[in-house]
Amino acid sequence: MTSRYTPLPEPPRTLLVVDSELDKLEGVRRTLHEAGFVTLTATSVDEVLDRLEQEEISAIVVADSMGIPVLEEVRARSDVQPSVVLTGLTDEAAVAEAYEAGADDFVSDSAPPVELVGRLRGLLRMRVDLERIAKKQRDAQAMLELTQALASSLDFSEILHTVVRRIADVVNVDRASIVLVPDSEVHDVGFVVATSDDREIADLQISLEKYPEIQQVLKTREPLTISDAATHPLLDGVRESVPDHAVVALTLLPIVWRDEAMGVLFLRSAQKRALGGREVDFCRSVANATAIALRNARVMQSLRDQTQKVNFARFEAERRLRSLKRYANLFTSAADGLLAVDREGCMLFANPRAYALGGVAEEEMRGRKLKSLVHEDDHEELTRVWSRLLQGDFSTGLDLRIRRPDGSTRVVSCAFSALLDSEGAILVSFRDVTAEREMAAELVETKEFLESLIDASVDGIVAANMRGRILLYNQGAERLYGFPQRDVIGKKNVTELYPPGQAKEVMRMIRAEQHGGPGRLESVRFDALNVRGEIVPIMLSAAMIYDEAGKPSATVGIFTDLRDRLRVEERLAQAQQKLAVTEKQALIAELAGTAAHELNQPLTSVIGYGELLQRKLARDSAEHHAADVIVREAERMADIVRKIGKITRYETKSYVGTQKILDLDRAVDEPGAEPEERREQ
Repeated sequence: MTSRYTPLPEPPRTLLVVDSELDKLEGVRRTLHEAGFVTLTATSVDEVLDRLEQEEISAIVVADSMGIPVLEEVRARSDVQPSVVLTGLTDEAAVAEAYEAGADDFVSDSAPPVELVGRLRGLLRMRVDLERIAKKQRDAQAMLELTQALASSLDFSEILHTVVRRIADVVNVDRASIVLVPDSEVHDVGFVVATSDDREIADLQISLEKYPEIQQVLKTREPLTISDAATHPLLDGVRESVPDHAVVALTLLPIVWRDEAMGVLFLRSAQKRALGGREVDFCRSVANATAIALRNARVMQSLRDQTQKVNFARFEAERRLRSLKRYANLFTSAADGLLAVDREGCMLFANPRAYALGGVAEEEMRGRKLKSLVHEDDHEELTRVWSRLLQGDFSTGLDLRIRRPDGSTRVVSCAFSALLDSEGAILVSFRDVTAEREMAAELVETKEFLESLIDASVDGIVAANMRGRILLYNQGAERLYGFPQRDVIGKKNVTELYPPGQAKEVMRMIRAEQHGGPGRLESVRFDALNVRGEIVPIMLSAAMIYDEAGKPSATVGIFTDLRDRLRVEERLAQAQQKLAVTEKQALIAELAGTAAHELNQPLTSVIGYGELLQRKLARDSAEHHAADVIVREAERMADIVRKIGKITRYETKSYVGTQKILDLDRAVDEPGAEPEERREQ
């Protein structure tokens, strides 16, 4: 069924139809629906309030029977103020009461439906006009606030952040940014100086090759709107670098000063939408105001030409000093020392931190040569750096020593840069790094000492991470294992230094409670495996290394080669065994000597008496034969005693005829013989 009403000129507004009589309610709702309105219904005051909580209602059409209660509740709510039209009023008193209660219009029962539709359309048009006027007022107020902010003398980075945050609120976008370009002709690098959703972003350098939309706006100096970033052909080459759904709609407006494109105002939204004409005009005005403010906030202004430099050098220096001092507030609170010097190295301006580091007053520093502050041993280095500066090669991170008036020396890290629009003036920033450099030198010295100590150690020292990868391998370990350092550190696993299975046993023992406690292993006998596959006996002490969080991060072991010690112990055992045998032999010899000594006199007597009997007795008698036996056996015993005496260094001497007995006197007097008291023990 075709509607007899012309379409609404604006997006459909939601109307709430209220009546306790369902037939009338449905009739009014149908009429409004045919007219193109979105309609909701309610049959009680409570239901009206629920609808207002849940929906955005533009107008309420309420029957006269419920009009006053509904009006009272609606007007009592300051956050929701829809237009209210009463139907069914007949007399003047009821109409007056309705207007007094806050009704916006009324329609009698006898009026045709087209009158109700017309009155509602008129109210909604009036509402749209009022909203438009209110938005213009808000825009004007926002523009006034932003203009005042841009014209203020506060910190400019904070001002720009306030501007983009206010723009994002006014035009309802997810992010508003200001991107500036240092070169108006070559659009290859840009700087994000402020964003609405991140206060920390400032002077963020970006490559404009990844932002073709910015390059186009800078080139054409015309606004650009991209309602769908996923399909726009301009972004075909860079679309993969943008996360999905992070950016859907883009609006860019140029920031132009006298035909010079200084940057862009960049608006991004995560929803498909295009800014309206009012919003674009507002942003364009902000961009123009920003261009003026940026131009006025240049850090340095162009210095006068120096045609009369020879005659007016001092005048020029003072003039430039005055122009630079206008920016003193920008440097006063800086933590680093800042110096502005001319191309001859004369100081034009310095901040308080620079005075403090140099140890001189402002009056003493003005006009001095930068070289006069630098230690004489660093003059040659400063001269080399300065010659490169004059050719446009600016150095950073250069360490120089400053000689202070009190005789002390400070080490400062310097960076040099050109001051924009300053006819070659150079900015020197420096900070005191004396303590850092002293600590670094001490750390280097300590590191070198520890490295030499580790390398000089007789024992092998090996450290590995928790995956077993070797991190430290000293010369002692080289001698023990035979692997060169270049083939081990970062390449071999510590398990390759042990026979199969022993590395796991070592880790188990390190973690165990015994052997020095968890994380330590003290003097335990193990075997190592050298480069030739030979088993090498070692004594191992090891420990776990923990990080700041208390988690194990590495292990270190000290390997003592036991081969020489074991060989020495073996030779010592052999010597001890030989000594024991020698002592035993000496004891036997001593006993034999003692026995020989004791037998010497009796045998001498027996032989003497036997020979005496031989002379006295008849040769053929039995007694003479017995005497022969006695002498013969005694001589055999004497021969045995003599042999024992030779073993024990006892000698014999002639006794009677051809008989020999022990010569105890000679044994005592012979060099090397034992003392008499020793033999008589």
